[in-house]
Amino acid sequence: MSATPATAPAVDVKVAESLGLTSEEFDLICKEMGRTPNFTELSIFSVMWSEHCSYKNSIKLLKTLPRDGDKLLVDAGEENAGLVDIGNGYACCFKIESHNHPSAIEPFQGAATGVGGIHRDIFTMGARPIAALNSLRFGDLSLPHTRKIVEGVVSGISHYGNCFGVPMVGGEVYFDEKYNQNPLVNAMSAGVVKVGETVSAAADGPGNPVFIVGSATGKDGIHGASFASKDLTEESAEDLPAVQVGDPFQEKLLLEASLEVIATGAVAGMQDMGAAGITCSSSEMSAKSETGMKINLDLVPTRQANMVPFEILLSESQERMLVVAHKGREQEILDVFDKWDLECEQIGEVTETGNVEFWWRGEKVAEINADLLVLGGGAPVYTRETKRPAYMDEVAKFSIENIDEPDVKGLQEAARKLVADPTIASKNWITDQYDRMVRTNTATTNMPCDAAVVRVKETGSALVLTTDCNSQYVHADPHKGAMIAVAEAARNITCAGGDPLAVTNCLNFGNPYNPEAYFQFSEAVRGMGDACRAFNTPVTGGNVSFYNQSVFPDRTEPVYPTPTIGMLGEIKDMTRITTSAFAKTGDTLYLLGTSRNDIGCSRYVRVVHEVVESTCPHFDLDEALALNKVVSSVIEHKLANSVHDCSEGGLFISLLESAMYNDLGFDIVGPPAGIRSDAYLFGESQSRVVVSVSPENEEALENLVKTSGFDMTKLGKVTGGSVNIDGSWFGQVSDFSPTYDSTLANRLQEK
Repeated sequence: MSATPATAPAVDVKVAESLGLTSEEFDLICKEMGRTPNFTELSIFSVMWSEHCSYKNSIKLLKTLPRDGDKLLVDAGEENAGLVDIGNGYACCFKIESHNHPSAIEPFQGAATGVGGIHRDIFTMGARPIAALNSLRFGDLSLPHTRKIVEGVVSGISHYGNCFGVPMVGGEVYFDEKYNQNPLVNAMSAGVVKVGETVSAAADGPGNPVFIVGSATGKDGIHGASFASKDLTEESAEDLPAVQVGDPFQEKLLLEASLEVIATGAVAGMQDMGAAGITCSSSEMSAKSETGMKINLDLVPTRQANMVPFEILLSESQERMLVVAHKGREQEILDVFDKWDLECEQIGEVTETGNVEFWWRGEKVAEINADLLVLGGGAPVYTRETKRPAYMDEVAKFSIENIDEPDVKGLQEAARKLVADPTIASKNWITDQYDRMVRTNTATTNMPCDAAVVRVKETGSALVLTTDCNSQYVHADPHKGAMIAVAEAARNITCAGGDPLAVTNCLNFGNPYNPEAYFQFSEAVRGMGDACRAFNTPVTGGNVSFYNQSVFPDRTEPVYPTPTIGMLGEIKDMTRITTSAFAKTGDTLYLLGTSRNDIGCSRYVRVVHEVVESTCPHFDLDEALALNKVVSSVIEHKLANSVHDCSEGGLFISLLESAMYNDLGFDIVGPPAGIRSDAYLFGESQSRVVVSVSPENEEALENLVKTSGFDMTKLGKVTGGSVNIDGSWFGQVSDFSPTYDSTLANRLQEK
């Protein structure tokens, strides 16, 4: 075997370290291979053993998450995405992933290719994507840099998604200075497939031919996985070639061709080429089947001249897939992709060796045992040091007694400030750029709802989807904050009329070698696991994104720990779909849940009082479960005209959001005895939901909730447009709406 192409450098520990490997890892590679790898082989290890591909610093903890459930059709991590039985012979395939680092360097393409990549994970399993969601975190909007990133990311998402033809049905957007240098771009996709008609990311059958399908391979995305596995610095812009370039129209062709070719039965296995390109797909498919592959790199279609082996192998050019066909059925594969005008070339075959072999110009340029490269195989696994963060001492010092209780005028001023907070205000500037109606399945296009509802025409039922995480809660208390993220996702699905089924997650944290960051990660995983077990929502898979911090000469700036929860639910009876908008004047308003003297981590404390560190809001897991049960029963008995949970901004913002859609108002009583007015209106203690009912349903609702033993308060009435609280007039809803609707657009236009 040729040691290396003539232009490649000689390999030693310094070269390994320059590629992101440690000296210990280099020694392990040499030991496992029984020799020193050549440069191409070392490059392969550098991406496959990066955190992005190997999960070497997270896999031990991830294995503690609940991964079993009656409706799960594949084990967590077994395939490219989770697969959940939704009845009538159909399944939902869903997953969420990050594209944070690329979006920080090149926002448009970084976000666009994140959308493309997550959709490919769905349709390479044989499912047709029917819905997309996202979870976005941006920095301080007063910074031109932040505004540029927001505009680029949103444009990238809308461009790719709209052209590809899958509706963007939901998501969340937060703004905080902690994300000034490191925006978070998490993309989620959900698709539908008949049970038994999926295809596996496997390479079964020695002698079966291997095809590369889709776009030609270029130099974009080389070492992208390694790039995503290190901190951002002032020099990271030099890594711009590591950002991929996407073509949504090519992906649309690839989608249709892939579903058609799977239907022929000629496909033995298929995998998207995401991180690490050919290297990752060939080694993972081989390891899964305990086979190998022999690949001829000369046969790989390239769009740039003179590409050398490691460039071809590590390229992350978009819209490409590796397909293993059943031997003798090659022509069926070629005919389908030719019909869709897509390049399809046989580049190798499955072997019995257990190794991935790569040949170039008649020479073997790399040969590695596939199992050495993959998660759960030979890749190293670490347990990092944890240390309780020092800032948590400052968090613990917070007390509501240190904040003066405002008078009525102060409450009115606070309300106006919260409505103008970009994190709370309408995201219509963003969502108006997304096509939410394409394919006509989105049931919540013309009605506000706590979660997105997407019809599954084949079953007569609907998927209910949401992404949720308040990262400031997780910062204050990683264990409790992660539980809250799961509970809020479940609550949103329940408030929309659905039943929670399963979870995918995107875990965005700082450097795992930082003991404080790893403490946040380990505690958040523990909290997520506790809550998922309680809600019976197993984790089907997801993504870990470490190194979300910027290193400058004088400081290091990590993001808030952000374990984004993507939750899937279902609605069997479409009449259960429940809006969050008030329906008519005279309806009675109730608060399900308990008001508490709690303003910790609220937007009120952060925006109005400019307190950065405060305690995580009250949360009790049993209480959260009980609330979901009560809300589900209320909806089942068709007692509610609207249901809306209390989250950022507390009770006041929940009421206002429900009022604005139909330009109605509300007149409510003041706080219970012993509860401060600001905590009552703006506190974010958890497990609270506002319900509006017709007067004739009051007694039935009160009896139902009383029987459950859950706490409930009769708040007041829906009015014709004014806002009255405890006898004080706060204005008309129409006074708040313009600010709520225009804040984000106005801030983005600042000079």
